[in-house]
Amino acid sequence: MERLWTNSFIGLTLTLFLLCFGFYLLLPTLPLHLRESGIDESRLGLLVGAFTLTAVVVRPAIGGLADRFGRRVFILTGLILFAIAMILYNWASGIVWLLLLRILHGGGWALSTTSIGTSITDVIPVRRRSEGMGWYGLSMSVSMAIGPIVGVWMVQSYSFRHLTVLAFGLSIASLLTALATRIPSVRSDSGHKAVFFEKTVLPISAAIFFMALTYGGITTFLPLFAESIKFNSGTFFLVYAVALTLARPVAGKLADRYGEGRIMVPSFLLAILGLLVLSLSDGRAGAMVSAALYGIGFGSAQPALQAATLGLVSPKRRGVANASFFTAMDLGIGLGSMLLGFVSRLWGYPVLFAACAASGCLALIIFAGFVKPTLRRGKEDSGKEVHSSSEGGVQP
Repeated sequence: MERLWTNSFIGLTLTLFLLCFGFYLLLPTLPLHLRESGIDESRLGLLVGAFTLTAVVVRPAIGGLADRFGRRVFILTGLILFAIAMILYNWASGIVWLLLLRILHGGGWALSTTSIGTSITDVIPVRRRSEGMGWYGLSMSVSMAIGPIVGVWMVQSYSFRHLTVLAFGLSIASLLTALATRIPSVRSDSGHKAVFFEKTVLPISAAIFFMALTYGGITTFLPLFAESIKFNSGTFFLVYAVALTLARPVAGKLADRYGEGRIMVPSFLLAILGLLVLSLSDGRAGAMVSAALYGIGFGSAQPALQAATLGLVSPKRRGVANASFFTAMDLGIGLGSMLLGFVSRLWGYPVLFAACAASGCLALIIFAGFVKPTLRRGKEDSGKEVHSSSEGGVQP
C-alpha cells in the first residue's frame, strides 16, 4: 500500500492545525471584545461578515493562481498576513481600521487555507485520498473543539491582549512549520493562463453549499436554542467533535475502498436524521443524540465530498477545484446563518432545524441526481493519474 504518513503530509497537517488553533481562539472571543470596545450590534455584524466575504472573493482567484504559479508562495504569504492581522488586533480601533483589519485577516485565511488544502492533495496517494483527507481534516476538527474553550479561558483568566499574543505565536509556529515542510511543485504549463472556474465541479459544489448551510444553522443557532431548553451548548459541540473525530478516519478508508458515492449517501441521511431529531428535541437527551448523529454524518460527508471534488480534476487544476469547495462551504455557512435567522424569528427553532434538514435533503438529491455520473468519469481520470504517477509523476 502507498505510504500516506510522509513528512510532507505530517508537516502540512500540523501547519493547518496550528493555523486553525489560532483562528478558533479568536472566533468566540472577538465579538465580545468588540462589544466591550463600544461596537454596536449592526457594526459588529459588518465586521464579522467582512472576514467571510473577503474569503469568498479571494478563494477562486487564489485557486487559479496556485495552479499557475505553485502552492508554496501563497501558503507562506497567507500565513504571514494572518500572523500580522492577529497581533494588530491589540492596536486597531475605530470601525474603519477594524474593517480593514478584518479584510486583511480574511485574505490571509483564504490564501493559506486554500493553498494548504490544495497542497495536501498533492502529497496524498490517489488510492488513499479519502482516508488522507479524513486524517487531514481532523487537524481542523480538533482545533475547532479545543480552540474556543482555550480562548474563553484566556480572556477570563488573563486578557484579550494575552490571547492575541498566543494566537500570534501559534501563527508564527504555523509559518515556521510550513517553511520546514517540503511542498511539491505542481503548476500548470507557463503557456496557459490561470483558470479561475472549473465547471466540472459545479454540481458537487451545489451539494456542498446546501450541506454547509446546515452547518451554518447549527453553529449559529444551537447555542441560543440550547439556552432556551436549559442545556449546555458546549456539551453538544463536544459530543459532535468526538463523533466527528471517530467517524472521519473510518469513513475515509471505506470511501477509498468502496467509492465516495457509497459513503456519502448514508452520511447525508445520518446528518439529516440528526437535524430532524434536534427539531423535535426539548431536552438534553435529544440534543445529545442529535449531536452524535450529525457529527458522524457531517464528519463523514465533508472529507468525502472534498476528495470527490479533487478527484474530478487533473493535478494541475486542484487549486481551482479546492477553491470551489471552500467557497461553496463559506457561502453555505454564511448565507445559512443569515437566511435561517429570518426563519427563527418567524417560526422558532424547531422549524429552523427542520429547514436545515430540508437543505440536507436538497444536498442529497443533487448528489444522487447530478454528482454520481461525474464521479464515475472522475474515477476513470484517477486511474490515468495513478498510471502516470507510476511512470514518473509527482511524488511526495
